Amino acid sequence: MKVKSIMADLERKHPGENEYLQAVQEVLESIEEVYNLHPEFEKAKIVERMVEPDRIFTFRVTWVDDRGEIQTNLGYRIQFNSAIGPYKGGIRFHKAVNPSMLKFLGFEQTFKNALTTLPMGGAKGGSDFDPVGKSDGEIMRFCQAFMWELWNNIGPDTDVPAGDVGVGGREIGYMYGMYKKLAREYNTGVLTGKGMTWGGSLIRPEATGFGALYFVEHMLSKAGKSIKGATVAISGFGNVAWGAATKATELGAKVIAISGPDGVVYNPEGMNKEKLDYMLTLRASNRNIVAPFAEKFTDATFIPGKKAWSIKCDIALPCAFQNELNGDDAAELLAGGTWCVAEVSNMGCTPEAIAAFQRAGILFAPGKAVNAGGVATSGLEMTQNAMHISWSAAEVDSKLHYIMESIHAACVKYGTQEDGYINYVKGANIAGFMKVAQAMLEQGIV
Repeated sequence: MKVKSIMADLERKHPGENEYLQAVQEVLESIEEVYNLHPEFEKAKIVERMVEPDRIFTFRVTWVDDRGEIQTNLGYRIQFNSAIGPYKGGIRFHKAVNPSMLKFLGFEQTFKNALTTLPMGGAKGGSDFDPVGKSDGEIMRFCQAFMWELWNNIGPDTDVPAGDVGVGGREIGYMYGMYKKLAREYNTGVLTGKGMTWGGSLIRPEATGFGALYFVEHMLSKAGKSIKGATVAISGFGNVAWGAATKATELGAKVIAISGPDGVVYNPEGMNKEKLDYMLTLRASNRNIVAPFAEKFTDATFIPGKKAWSIKCDIALPCAFQNELNGDDAAELLAGGTWCVAEVSNMGCTPEAIAAFQRAGILFAPGKAVNAGGVATSGLEMTQNAMHISWSAAEVDSKLHYIMESIHAACVKYGTQEDGYINYVKGANIAGFMKVAQAMLEQGIV
């Protein structure tokens, strides 16, 4: 495999799709050495086929706002790879959504899902609809219009969407209600992240953040460290950040920073139940600002215009958006003594930041491994739906623990270098790639 040649070809075919090209290049550079040991992969052109999605649906979404005015957005569903199972991946509503972003997320999802040990392929979807400031009625009408265009291309054994940025339990409910009306069947397996009264799974809302901290626990244990007493800075304040903050606090860490687009809240005393609950209140307000946290809790301070990484911490957890932690942020964290960074968001760090962390020899792990607990628990929700049963929270949590431990073990297996340093990026990429590549090889040229 010649990475430069493949990337040059992709850049020619997909100019300007920077997030997608970045994600592909990271994976190809990680797997090149292993790939070249398998001439059968080269003969079958596995990489050339794997980096392109199976299909992309693009559609117009027309809806009516509260003033009676007609609005039009673009909707997408990218079915990337189904070699090991039905397409599986979230739906994102954000004004920055475009094909490049969704192709990067679908590509990453393919490997992340392979790491979970569950039979799920990779997909992603969404719209440039901005939910910030929209009323409940507007969000419902948009979700219904979005599903009107999508419903015929998804199904429990075809493509199973879930939530993502801008899409939580409310949005999943509205989309599922419309799907059920259109399909004329009560098939709870077609979407995950559902409400508990109609097919949802316990632990699912917390799963991404909880799973991330379970992975971090294994990282620290392998390195002879402990999370107890460690200070943690978290970006974001939505569902994923809340889950991470909740579990970090439960495990004995002190979450001293959360952030939003408006700035960072420095919280030196750490979190308690009231503060954690208020994170959800902030997200539900649909204002997308974090400043009110410091207004409610007098022991916290709001610093406008600053990122979470401006707060000195032991562990940094990007939980918000791709490429949110850059080279300058990495330098600031390292100067402040940070010794562990784990991406809870997808591709949360830029290549420059990752390189800085790896040069410094600190613990660093990528989103496709760290945040796989969310989609893993979605897979467990699909299993419960297929069996028409509901597991207890303890059962789901136990399975989540096992999956995250398995992912960590796979990263260690493929990522341990001769000097003993564990390159979790390389380990995650190779482990996920090998499973998908072998399945593609055995299924022929399709």
